[in-house]
Amino acid sequence: MNRTVAVLGPGAVGGSLAVRLCLAHVPTICITHSGTAAAMTLAGLTLEYQGKTLAARPRAVERLEEPVALLLVTVKAPSLEEALDRIDPVAVADGAVLPLLNGLEHMEPLRARLGPRLIAGSISHFQAYRVGRVQIVETISSPIVTMASDDLGQSELEDVAVLLRNAGVEVRIGQSEKRVLWHKLVRIAALAAAMSATGRSIGQLRDDPEWRRRLEEAIAEACTVAEADGVPLRVASQWAIIDQMPDDLTTSAARDIAAGRRSELDAIAGAVLRAGERLGVPCPTLAGLAAQAGLR
Repeated sequence: MNRTVAVLGPGAVGGSLAVRLCLAHVPTICITHSGTAAAMTLAGLTLEYQGKTLAARPRAVERLEEPVALLLVTVKAPSLEEALDRIDPVAVADGAVLPLLNGLEHMEPLRARLGPRLIAGSISHFQAYRVGRVQIVETISSPIVTMASDDLGQSELEDVAVLLRNAGVEVRIGQSEKRVLWHKLVRIAALAAAMSATGRSIGQLRDDPEWRRRLEEAIAEACTVAEADGVPLRVASQWAIIDQMPDDLTTSAARDIAAGRRSELDAIAGAVLRAGERLGVPCPTLAGLAAQAGLR
């Protein structure tokens, strides 16, 4: 039985999962650019968290051509199209594809390129950054992957869940693809826009009455869009999650913008705004935050 897991984009998310999978004795392949593949082949990958350093040696290739049981897509949205050129669709014809991207709009391109064995996924309770090509540092290290599929049956989803659970990742099975994606997006769209606009952490935004009000309005708007798309969500439930976040937490979109890198702000906040336009739901506060962050 094929148990091989491939990771497209071994950055902070993909690299940390690759290390966990390797140490759980799951055959693991990382697909990445030539320079990073060479560095990983030479030095492996290291993961630092909670005072520990874990080292692993996944295989590293520039293109996936062999069959795998699971492909984890962990690139960021701006890099998705280029990254998909590294995958032979035959390699995932009998496996499953689990993207862990933020947003909504990546699902259809993935289905079009890689076929119908797709799972919608999100990762939470996790924050990390990559140091160089082969070192990952986690600042929040209790990842929870939530997933659902309109393509695969329950038993096939459970097979995927077992692979990740054996690597120490908590996995939850959601009700539907749309719900899995919207549940995280309604809060992260507002947070990513506000953090990108201000450079503030979640604690600083929560403690500022004006910014808390603006976040509440933006999240309520996103929840209204989600409900119009068939996914009712409660604003209070989103705030219960936000209020438990560490004070120093920031989004990767905000960190990328601060560093002058391409960000996924358009794939996050922009996706909500485009869905709102399509469904006739105005989002003035979220649109204002996104514009303040530089999204046009």
